[in-house]
Amino acid sequence: MYAIIETGGKQYRVQEGDTLFVEKLDANQGDVVTIDSVLAVSKDGKLTVGNPVVDGAKVEAKVAEQGKGKKIIVFKYKPKKDYRKKQGHRQPYTKLVVEKINA
Repeated sequence: MYAIIETGGKQYRVQEGDTLFVEKLDANQGDVVTIDSVLAVSKDGKLTVGNPVVDGAKVEAKVAEQGKGKKIIVFKYKPKKDYRKKQGHRQPYTKLVVEKINA
């Protein structure tokens, strides 16, 4: 059994027990988050596709960790013009462990 969910503007294919990194959610470590935007559910080899979401379907996931990704360096410059700009960025994320798919 698997489901396709949408969170943070991205879509993920999840099964029970999966670990995934999503855009930062407003929840504390150890909390259980319910995701209602389930786009499709496959159960017993039968695929149910929502329009746009499947009615009554929910995915429950536990927040395992809040953190930041690796640092990336953004370096802009213009040749021969003495323009240089260095900037760093670390994207925040939430690590989820899928506990249950209700469909």
